Amino acid sequence: MESSAPVTVSNSSRYPFPRKARLLTSQDFQNVFRGTTCKSTDGKLAVLARPNGLPHARLGLAISKRVEKTAVGRNRIKRLVRASFRHNQQSLAGLDIVVLGRGGAPTSNNAALHTSLQTHWQRLAKRCERS
Repeated sequence: MESSAPVTVSNSSRYPFPRKARLLTSQDFQNVFRGTTCKSTDGKLAVLARPNGLPHARLGLAISKRVEKTAVGRNRIKRLVRASFRHNQQSLAGLDIVVLGRGGAPTSNNAALHTSLQTHWQRLAKRCERS
């Protein structure tokens, strides 16, 4: 029996997330935690940022077990953050960003998390531009 569902093609090649766009080391994360120049928070996520001196943005994720007990739930949140970052990384160029999960993230649906992330990216672009 064949499925009649349409086949979708990923846009990941159009919006890549290469290794250079990630915070990889503990030192990278510590630099953001210690040197945060702008941040944005709500009940779902906290987003910290600092200038990185590079022509591109870099993203780090810190979604703890305290926020979401199951790996499936943590991975869903991280997947949504990465996808949103890929689509907005041009407006965030020159920033190191760490996204932290908050208590409302696990109970939020995908659309609510996407809306929250869009708001955070806009705030960061505006606030970090001034600093």
